[in-house]
Amino acid sequence: MFIDKAKIYVKGGDGGNGVVSFRREKYVPMGGPDGGDGGKGGDIIFEAREGLNTLMDFKYKRHYKAARGEHGMGSNKFGKSADDMVVFVPLGTIVKDADTGRSLGDLIFPGQSLIVAKGGRGGRGNARFATATQKAPKFAEKGEPGEERWIELELKLIADVGLVGFPNAGKSTLISVVSRAKPKIASYPFTTLTPNLGVVYLHEGESFVMADIPGLIEGAHRGVGLGHQFLRHVERTKVLLYVIDLASTDGRDPLKDVEILMKEVELYNPFLSKRPCLIVANKMDIPDAGDNLSTFKAKMDELGLEVYPISSVTSEGVKALLFRTWELLKESVAMPLEELTDIAYESEPEEGLSISIEDGVYVIRGKAVERRLSMTYLDNEESLWYFHGYLERAGIIDKLREAGISQGDTVRIGRTEFEYSDEWI
Repeated sequence: MFIDKAKIYVKGGDGGNGVVSFRREKYVPMGGPDGGDGGKGGDIIFEAREGLNTLMDFKYKRHYKAARGEHGMGSNKFGKSADDMVVFVPLGTIVKDADTGRSLGDLIFPGQSLIVAKGGRGGRGNARFATATQKAPKFAEKGEPGEERWIELELKLIADVGLVGFPNAGKSTLISVVSRAKPKIASYPFTTLTPNLGVVYLHEGESFVMADIPGLIEGAHRGVGLGHQFLRHVERTKVLLYVIDLASTDGRDPLKDVEILMKEVELYNPFLSKRPCLIVANKMDIPDAGDNLSTFKAKMDELGLEVYPISSVTSEGVKALLFRTWELLKESVAMPLEELTDIAYESEPEEGLSISIEDGVYVIRGKAVERRLSMTYLDNEESLWYFHGYLERAGIIDKLREAGISQGDTVRIGRTEFEYSDEWI
């Protein structure tokens, strides 16, 4: 089954916890802190791989969670970092954040990779908190939680040439004749419901990939029928072949068909209308097609469009069409997509610190402070003191005072609530 859209949940591995430990050796009664740091959690990485052409796997497995790092140990032993989770996707997969719609990357080259959820760093052991004034800290940090998000995957097939036409125009027959593709072919509309790819070999070293796009209907650019699902697969192509039923076997007007198809493509993505194209006048084995050819060709000449009369059934004119297509491919360059192609890892932007009063509760929001709290052992008094020191250094306590906080008021950070007290100062 061909699946070209999927929505999945990803979570990087949590960092391992730091450990509280003290050196214990005979004749060393005052051994210092030697708790090691936790290991880093694994990242979740998407990697583009050849040979895949569907997002089917993501229909049955929608949750991906990387392993957490090992916890620290005594004797200053650090926990081992977890292995990254590598998930393979087809070439042409676009990755977006499901909540914001932000493009995270466009994986179009074999081996190209993208970190979609970063693992958390390991928590520090108590040996890292020793100072001249606090020589025996009895607290450590928890591991940082790994990033998590819902992401949307969208596959846009990578092909050199795209066949565009109305149902029953003969696209499937054409691709089956010029390549080894085996599409479903029948004499009724919408036989093809999924794109088909075929490799066309001309000579040694001369070949290209052709995509048979399912038949369009008027209004496809607005998503009428399955328009958006079909049209996305021609966005990466370098050359478009508009396949027209010149015999009007379904009672359609060939001239009107060209006008509608080109308009639908332009309205869907204006970049596509600037790509090289040829008009393929198909079904020349039917007498009516020969009768229509001169008028049709004269009109296309007026529009500056090249016409190649062919018969997919008898292969008449197909060779000339393929060689002209190859010439256009050699002259053309890949057109950029609007999506991002820079796949360097980007964390979600740090949210600016904000303090608001909601139902009498002072609510502190900010990615940095929430992350720091998540790494704090709330049942350890020394750990809480250290967190309070962070709030002081970050200026958050001063901001609470400016907001009018009083003794005994409630402060909320994330899902955790505290009672404010000046006695901490």
